[in-house]
Amino acid sequence: MKEGLHPTYYQAKVVCNCGNEFVTGSTKEDIHVEICSKCHPFYTGQQKATAARGRIDKFNRKYGMTGNK
Repeated sequence: MKEGLHPTYYQAKVVCNCGNEFVTGSTKEDIHVEICSKCHPFYTGQQKATAARGRIDKFNRKYGMTGNK
């Protein structure tokens, strides 16, 4: 590798707003994030599937589609 060309690589400490911390590799020493896998609704199982179903029903009503064929 050429000297002085590559950025410094750190073992970065990532801190989430929920308080979760973990270590990863990065060119920054500290990383602060708003949401992580410990607090994201998709990964915690708190995601609302009913909201998706509501959007599907709204689409079907808007375009006159029915479930019966």
